[in-house]
Amino acid sequence: MSDTPTTIGLIAGGKQFPVLVAQGVKAQGHRLVVAGFSGHTNMDVVPYADVFKELKLGKLNQLIDYLKSEKVDKVIMAGTIEKPKVMDIRHLDMRAIKLIMGRKDRGDSALLSIISSEFEKEGMTVVKAHEYQPDLLAPEGVLTRRSPDEREWRDLKFGWTVAKELGRLDVGQCVVVREGIVTAVEALEGTDAALRRGFEFGGKDCVVVKVFKPGQQREVDLPSFGLDTLKVMAEGKATCIGVEAGKSLFFDREAAVAFADKTGICVVGLTADCFPDAL
Repeated sequence: MSDTPTTIGLIAGGKQFPVLVAQGVKAQGHRLVVAGFSGHTNMDVVPYADVFKELKLGKLNQLIDYLKSEKVDKVIMAGTIEKPKVMDIRHLDMRAIKLIMGRKDRGDSALLSIISSEFEKEGMTVVKAHEYQPDLLAPEGVLTRRSPDEREWRDLKFGWTVAKELGRLDVGQCVVVREGIVTAVEALEGTDAALRRGFEFGGKDCVVVKVFKPGQQREVDLPSFGLDTLKVMAEGKATCIGVEAGKSLFFDREAAVAFADKTGICVVGLTADCFPDAL
């Protein structure tokens, strides 16, 4: 991405993604205004910020006023935020309460969409975080030495179909499958907790599928995985993970693939073309 230098506001959550995005933004010569949240934000992002301010979670008016005061043109959301804390009404200002509590659908995609709309109304364009680190997108095809066997391909296909249907309902991005049986569906708890639950019920040889939700905004909340995910899979003796290629973030790719090869886990970048007869 090579646009004219401008002022970009980064709403930074946890883990490494906001730091990588900040590095990409600064490498392209933009001014970077970062909003962080105590207990949520990876503070390694701070050295890359031209301006940094720590805010209280759920104070949407405060966040927007801060970004506007710094003449932010574009907004990026990157990093993890614990949704249960976001949804705690004690943390929300009146603007957030009216937006969130006035909706019947409060899935991740719905909430991120309405928050994005508020930035747009204030004249700030929400842009795709991965445009500043495009190499993070998972490529298509088998990414490890070992390819899925026949059983794993069947479970990948089944998991893809189930995950896409759940995604249409804005439930989650990830499912765990074994021999055509769903052993866990990601919900409020996040991927790692869903995986551990799925492996507990499914036993060894489970297959994991993560997909991009139909209708989801590509500007925010792409599915992600990496070395930490594969370590959880190894602990649970899972054998294969399929993620949606070009629409999923693959962190620590070199180290993750090396770990997968060492532990016998196969990693596949999937597209709809892999399963032409799937629902």
